[in-house]
Amino acid sequence: MRSWSAPDIVRLPGNGGPLRVHDTVTGALRTTDPGPTARMYVCGITPYDAAHIGHAFTYLTFDLVGRVWRDAGHEVDYVQNTTDVDDPLLERAETNGEDWRALAEREIEVYREDMSALRILPPRAYVGVVESIDLIAEFVAKIRERGAAYELDGDIYFAAESAPHFGEVSGLERAEMLRLFAERGGDPDRPGKKDPLDWLLWRAERPGEPAWDTPLGRGRPGWHVECSAISLHELGMGFDLNGGGSDLVFPHHEMGAAEARCATGTGPHAHNYMHVGMVGLNGEKMSKSLGNLVFVSGLREQGADPMAVRLAMLAHHYRGTWEWTDAELTRATDRLARWRAATARPDGPDATPLLAQVREALANDLDTATALTAMDTWAEAALAGPTQVDPAAPALAADIADTLLGVELH
Repeated sequence: MRSWSAPDIVRLPGNGGPLRVHDTVTGALRTTDPGPTARMYVCGITPYDAAHIGHAFTYLTFDLVGRVWRDAGHEVDYVQNTTDVDDPLLERAETNGEDWRALAEREIEVYREDMSALRILPPRAYVGVVESIDLIAEFVAKIRERGAAYELDGDIYFAAESAPHFGEVSGLERAEMLRLFAERGGDPDRPGKKDPLDWLLWRAERPGEPAWDTPLGRGRPGWHVECSAISLHELGMGFDLNGGGSDLVFPHHEMGAAEARCATGTGPHAHNYMHVGMVGLNGEKMSKSLGNLVFVSGLREQGADPMAVRLAMLAHHYRGTWEWTDAELTRATDRLARWRAATARPDGPDATPLLAQVREALANDLDTATALTAMDTWAEAALAGPTQVDPAAPALAADIADTLLGVELH
């Protein structure tokens, strides 16, 4: 599947330091230790509606991860999926009275445009489920060959009891797992299952639903299996970072990790798991199911500068929960204007210390608030008329904002 266009990245002087992030599995800050190429997989959207600010905040976070790694001298192999066939998509298409493929194609294109406008660096591989049916079916067959799956009325389930490391990603007790499984697309109460936590790998064909011919029979993949199959195919086992929103910790990442361990006989699926906090609106998590959404495309249509939208999100730490308001965008628009005015000057205070400050902040678990404050301080000094004048400083400051923060100032 086609990704989106990549913005030009200016190489900054020297190299940044190693990136520390909060690892969900250990609950601690860990220093990532990739080789020459850092490998990252991030779970993508289900394209039954346009991307909202909560989505954008997630993909902004992993865009920053990639930028910090690149600044430290690594190549980055980034893979993202899109769930272009699943129950929510089919239900929305039926409600709209349109073909589910047309709906997915339209919303994926809006998503591409949003990501490009926000200067989110594209993945090397942007992979849809529909184009991966054979790959996923082969992966399910491998799990079944290892004795970890069973059939129920034509459907194929993963047996949770076959996963000795089940629970390693989330660290949750069984009662909480069952609660979340029921809330997040699972079927703990289905009769005939060996364990309520067993999950669907392959859904046999139902009347009126899309299905494909495979050695498993006609059907389509369950939700969690797509990401484990695609990530292993594209990146291999034990890649550096697996990411997504905090609502994916369980069941999605937990179950995907179990599938990957089973299929390969090794582990872990990823060396670090990183999850992004939820964005709210009017006191509730912003979500498609609740309908309380602020769309990136809608903000752009209203005339918002995408760089101001990006700055509004950068003001919040990726692990925190926060609420979008009109005031967020107003503050970010004012900040963007100050930065642009400062970097448009013919000279300014030395920006070399600024580079060190922004690098240090971002390497420390993506401390964007500190990085923005450092930029603010430099901009204020530049606009005030510095006593130490450096003609090269405005260009360097602009490059810092662009390369590390993804904010285009020129």
